[in-house]
Amino acid sequence: MYIIKVKGKAKIPDYIQLRDENFVLIAYFRADRPLKNLDRYGLENKEEELAAVIAGLEFGKLQKLEI
Repeated sequence: MYIIKVKGKAKIPDYIQLRDENFVLIAYFRADRPLKNLDRYGLENKEEELAAVIAGLEFGKLQKLEI
């Protein structure tokens, strides 16, 4: 799975995208909102680790999600 942080403009907030191995979009959520329904993506009980990864992400840089 891959993760990328997308910079918002003006009133549009920053977003996080989760993509599978084929780079198909599987999740799209606001960076500033609590993480919900992570069990859909196989990330249940990893909220803290994912939040730490999101905090350290650079905008526009795709990276492999390893948590």
